[in-house]
Amino acid sequence: MPQHRSLPVPDGLVGERVDVAVAKLLGFSRTFAGDVIERGGVVVDGRVAIKSDRLSADVLLSIEWDDPRAPEIVPVVIADMQIVYDDDDIVIVSKPPFLAAHPSLGWEGDTVLGALAGAGYRIATSGPPERQGIVHRLDVGTSGLMIVAKSEIAYSVMKRKFKDREVFKEYHALVQGEMVPPSGTIDAAIGRHPGSAWKFAVTHDGRNAVTHFDTLANYPTATLLSVGLETGRTHQIRVHMAAQRHPLVGDSLYGADPTIAKRLELTRQWLHAVRLRFDHPTTGDELEITSDYAPDLVHSLELLATR
Repeated sequence: MPQHRSLPVPDGLVGERVDVAVAKLLGFSRTFAGDVIERGGVVVDGRVAIKSDRLSADVLLSIEWDDPRAPEIVPVVIADMQIVYDDDDIVIVSKPPFLAAHPSLGWEGDTVLGALAGAGYRIATSGPPERQGIVHRLDVGTSGLMIVAKSEIAYSVMKRKFKDREVFKEYHALVQGEMVPPSGTIDAAIGRHPGSAWKFAVTHDGRNAVTHFDTLANYPTATLLSVGLETGRTHQIRVHMAAQRHPLVGDSLYGADPTIAKRLELTRQWLHAVRLRFDHPTTGDELEITSDYAPDLVHSLELLATR
């Protein structure tokens, strides 16, 4: 049954985008808020709104929506998701691209948790039902290593380790152009992009973010980097590299040249989580796990080297 709310725009949301305001007012994800708006479910002073509209003071906001179905884990077989480590407490996968970490409103594709369920894994933690065991995430378009906790103690300990920066994370990223200097540190706060509800940007009032990088290989039009993260902000590597005017190859959201991605037959950002190092949550033994590049990334490097 459709739900409906009519309310004046609060002072704190004056000037905000409609999709962001609806998400904040009703507790929706931005994806679901955008879907409601695209279906014509948001009216501002009698006019059907679009997502990018800005809200004015002293206007009436009318919202109608169908209650979304709660996200659920759907078991699925994903042949190219590799299990690279497994014990009673944790499982580490090498995630292929275009696979979300967990179900969420607005995502209709497959997930890591669904793939684990399809492979017979049972995740037993007190995390939210649709995010059980998730202690960190990779973007849908990023491949590589991801840890999922299987036991309650591992979930608690690994969440703390990520929060306290006790997990070493190394990524390899292919960026446009020649990286000068070839190594260094980017220390720049990251917050919501002022002009987009879906992007992030370097902002003066954002959360601190620190990225270290070293050049691995130079190509005529791109540089392959090893990237280490001190912090784990959303889209951190993508935002920091774009801010240096070296966006990741294939990352159209952050300004990459689409002709380069087309030439390299790449349909996502060139970014792979290649190494994790941390102390095991129950034994305390140091674990260091690595992952080979996904096939599409290998193919793009082969093309880059010959063109």
